[in-house]
Amino acid sequence: MIRFDALALAAMMASACAGTAFASDLPPEIKMPEVSVKDAQGWYVRGDFGYAVNASHGDTSFRSYDAASGDYSSGRFDSDRFSGDFSGGLGVGYQFNDLFRADLTGDYFSGDYEGRVSSALSCAGGAGGTGCSTKARSSFKAGSLMVNGYVDLGTLAGFTPYVGAGLGATRISWSSVNTVGSCVDGTSSCGGSSSVSTRYPGDSDWRFTYALMAGVAYEVAPNVKLDLGYRFSHVAGGDMFGYSAADSAAGAGGTMGRDGALSRHEIRVGLRITTW
Repeated sequence: MIRFDALALAAMMASACAGTAFASDLPPEIKMPEVSVKDAQGWYVRGDFGYAVNASHGDTSFRSYDAASGDYSSGRFDSDRFSGDFSGGLGVGYQFNDLFRADLTGDYFSGDYEGRVSSALSCAGGAGGTGCSTKARSSFKAGSLMVNGYVDLGTLAGFTPYVGAGLGATRISWSSVNTVGSCVDGTSSCGGSSSVSTRYPGDSDWRFTYALMAGVAYEVAPNVKLDLGYRFSHVAGGDMFGYSAADSAAGAGGTMGRDGALSRHEIRVGLRITTW
């Protein structure tokens, strides 16, 4: 029994020594630090500056009032031009994940209007047989409120392209429309006829607006993204100006002039400041 116990003890010691030698051959254990991935999620604020490379509009129409008969007749400006290249906006939004975000933005732009219309009828106070060429000028201010949604298409080398769309409303406020009517020779000569000036009060209203966007963002600093993009926006037409004081006193009512829909193609540069 003593011999057997001695052999068993020797075998156990040999096994322990072999296990120690085998363990010494294993590579040392490397402890890796825990890495946490921070999801793109949270609030952001934005500011944008835009330049309209092209702006188009529908026809500007009007209704003339005949005080003698009480009838109205419709017409359109022969030519008209809207100007106003720059815009600016502020907004607040929320990034839901790496793909989707949405924001509420307010934008402002303004511009000038110039139109011209010719008529075979005489200017006010003009001689019979002459015509009248009328030039109209005004300006407008526009403020938009838009709800926008975007899809970010992935990030490569720090650049994140995106596409988006927005719906909202734009309030366009027109200043007074000032017209100057000049006599045009017809079957009779204008002679010493002078120009006739008339003032029409401007109107304001809200118009349905939609927008389509595409662009790319680049993180220039932690929590700061530079945004370069293109935006197409379409503002529905609406009321432009009312009747003159003389026409209103004679019984004219309602809106005299309406402007056509306004479309803008803009290049926009902005900053987005994130909270995550």
